[in-house]
Amino acid sequence: MTPGRIIFLNGTSSSGKSSIARELLDILDDGVFFHMAVDGFNAMRSKRELGAEELDAALRRTRMGFHRSIAAMAEVGNDVVVDHVLSEPWRLLDCLTVLRPEDVLFVKVHCPLDELARRELARGDRPPGLAAHQYDRVHSHGDYDLECDTGTASPRECAERIKEFLPRRPGPTAFTRLHRRFLTAGPGHVGEAPRATLT
Repeated sequence: MTPGRIIFLNGTSSSGKSSIARELLDILDDGVFFHMAVDGFNAMRSKRELGAEELDAALRRTRMGFHRSIAAMAEVGNDVVVDHVLSEPWRLLDCLTVLRPEDVLFVKVHCPLDELARRELARGDRPPGLAAHQYDRVHSHGDYDLECDTGTASPRECAERIKEFLPRRPGPTAFTRLHRRFLTAGPGHVGEAPRATLT
């Protein structure tokens, strides 16, 4: 069975990932794609009030389950559009551990801070300043296959660019490079220090 392709959109809250994902599902015509969003998994959780420590543990388990659900969908041949916020370093490491690096097209979804603040205010369903808090964290690993700026391009334009790039993405992929950098370098190699930083 041929594994499915994974289009992995990473960016801050309100950066436009979900809008791009919806456009991708509308225009991708060479497979059956599923949009898997971390917010959707968070919404599955029971509404019982949790203390800070219990909530942190539940959120970590949720994200680990999300990553493994992506892997399971792709493993049996489904194509997946992932909508995620890699604002904690361990999340990237976990994704690098469970996803096949060669199957992932890693897309940076960027948006200027002032536009993020405007979108947060307009949405009204996000804590003010959330995107600003995530801004320097989500892209700190610094390696992607493709970048989209939703401050200058519409979600449809970003999706069209991703669709055009998908069949001709070069190797090794960004996930392959990051896997080598953080998970497979031995002692004394370039991956050793970053691996310690990201645990």
